[in-house]
Amino acid sequence: MAITDINEFAHLTDNDIEALGRELDEIRRDVEESRGHRDARYIRRVIRLQRSLELGGRAVLFGSRRRPAWVAGTAMLSLAKIIENMELGHNVMHGQWDWMNDPEIHSTTWEWDQTGPSEHWKRAHNYSHHTYTDIVGMDDDVGFGILRMTRDEKWRPINLLQPVANVILAAGFEWGIALHDLKAQKVLEGVDPMQWNSAPNKEFAIKIARQVGKDFVLFPALTGRAWKHTLTANATANLVRNLWAYAVIFCGHFPDGAEKFTAEQFETETRAQWYLRQMLGSANIDAGPVMGFLTGNLSYQIEHHLFPDLPSNRYPEMAVRVRALCDKYDLPYTTGPLSRQYLLALRTIHKLALPDRLLKRTSHDAPETSSERKFDATGSRIGEALRVDPDTGRRNGLLSALRTHAHMRRPIRGNTRTLQAASGFREKDTG
Repeated sequence: MAITDINEFAHLTDNDIEALGRELDEIRRDVEESRGHRDARYIRRVIRLQRSLELGGRAVLFGSRRRPAWVAGTAMLSLAKIIENMELGHNVMHGQWDWMNDPEIHSTTWEWDQTGPSEHWKRAHNYSHHTYTDIVGMDDDVGFGILRMTRDEKWRPINLLQPVANVILAAGFEWGIALHDLKAQKVLEGVDPMQWNSAPNKEFAIKIARQVGKDFVLFPALTGRAWKHTLTANATANLVRNLWAYAVIFCGHFPDGAEKFTAEQFETETRAQWYLRQMLGSANIDAGPVMGFLTGNLSYQIEHHLFPDLPSNRYPEMAVRVRALCDKYDLPYTTGPLSRQYLLALRTIHKLALPDRLLKRTSHDAPETSSERKFDATGSRIGEALRVDPDTGRRNGLLSALRTHAHMRRPIRGNTRTLQAASGFREKDTG
């Protein structure tokens, strides 16, 4: 099952977690106090770049009856849609640039270039997801109501189809998000799902009409005889944007090491424990500046979940300090190449399509679902694991416990001292 006691799982005491929370608050305070001209210049440059790419792509598509023009126009439009979706729409609507008091780049005025209304998304994502991150039964983004991504969710025969459902979700990711947010909006307003003339349905219909009309009626019509080619170019650009956004989101939430939690953990959660939940429930993607930009800096998913309303261009510098804290408190900092992170998420999708009786690992000790009980066999508990090595001054916490657990699961020839050396523990630290 998911994590019920985050202190025990993380091998941290209340005092440790409160100290960690204070250090993360300091990172937030430093960034807030240093926001200024360079950040404003960055976001305005991004907006100019995105609009130039879109305008250039639309212009090139007037000649889309010629294949080179179709390819160039589609590529420019795809890139423009990715930037608008990831680095602009998502981050602006998080309020990352509200401090500028610029109505053009404000969370209350931005309407993004996809089918779901911004207001629906902000309520479902900014509040529900970022408050209840990875809490099973409270965070609807755990599988988006379509996929079974943890063994805490009961297996149903329809889950056998989730490899197919995953492909459909990826190709139509903007529609999947829009419908997911529409459902959340209806729940929030207490609207009967069968009430077709409800306010959420009307808002959704208006946004669809505008979005579909723009991409598949207006812009194709403007290119005259090339309208069919422009229509396919627009459809292709939307598909590329959907696939990219889907991959980035899944790599940040569902690879091994991105933990899940129970409602019991949330009931008594402190602010510092909320921070810790974000750190343990998210995963990063190894990325340079270009890849980071194209992901909307969501390659720094851990930092985004810690500080969702701070400017995304500051995530790389925050990541250095967050990673240092993970090292200090012996916590894992889950990251990896995009290909690896996605393949791990894909493995979970296909594996959990099957009934639990066909799976080898337990619900407490599986790559995609674990709890504090996974350490029962190793005897790695708070009282023992928080000891500090007298020679190095380094604490033995969750990361060390995970290493020991991994080594104990695989057969290692030799005596106990060999196992301890392989896992990084000294004999007196293992109890």
